[in-house]
Amino acid sequence: MHLISFIVAAILVWSVTPAAAQEWIEFVSRDDGFRVNFPVQPTVTQTTFMSEFGAALPARAYSVVRDRERYSVTVADYRGIEKLLTDKAKKCPPYADERCTGLGGGAIVGAGYWKTDIRGVLVWASWQYMQRDAKVTHYMWNFIDLVEGHQLQLTNNADRSRTYVAIYMHDNRLYMLEGTVPSGYPEPALFQQSLGFVDKDGNGLRYSDYYDNDYPPPPLARRPGAAPAGGGAPPAPAPGR
Repeated sequence: MHLISFIVAAILVWSVTPAAAQEWIEFVSRDDGFRVNFPVQPTVTQTTFMSEFGAALPARAYSVVRDRERYSVTVADYRGIEKLLTDKAKKCPPYADERCTGLGGGAIVGAGYWKTDIRGVLVWASWQYMQRDAKVTHYMWNFIDLVEGHQLQLTNNADRSRTYVAIYMHDNRLYMLEGTVPSGYPEPALFQQSLGFVDKDGNGLRYSDYYDNDYPPPPLARRPGAAPAGGGAPPAPAPGR
């Protein structure tokens, strides 16, 4: 009897293991400066993201659909927003408000509100997710590799599916990461936490201090074994370490 039970259990494990134990891949986009774990190679789609103050920004969506699971990273490029909103402001009628004139403090507003648009981007992107027919079960400030961002957890009101969202701003590019799984599935928290940033050569970035997109970036943290800034050999490890 025990032998039969063992054989049945082995068959069940064999039948579910290939899908359950499928290795995820680390996907790296040098063009958009990020890395993330996906179940398989994502499909890449060109799209547009509308900023809070009406700039149509170029964006790319990296997406994977696996059975009833959905994973995506959308990157909206804010690096051209100054020209877009400044040009838009030039077309305003006479005596328009400060959004068009740029009055009210150039260091604060900027013609077309482009500076305000960038500074409020995390709130704006988070607000878009809050408009869905879903209950927000968690909302928090967070950082990955010391880059600040917002994270949300949503439960769909119709089918009870769970969505984990991560939103970060780095080098004037907005990263919106979204993982959705059906009710009863393991929550996609590991996908949400797998986001990282890379340089033009695909090397991972980690800062030595807190990164806020509003300010000049802090120095990068030195990788273990790397030479210190300015050249020279890396320091020898201390005895006993």
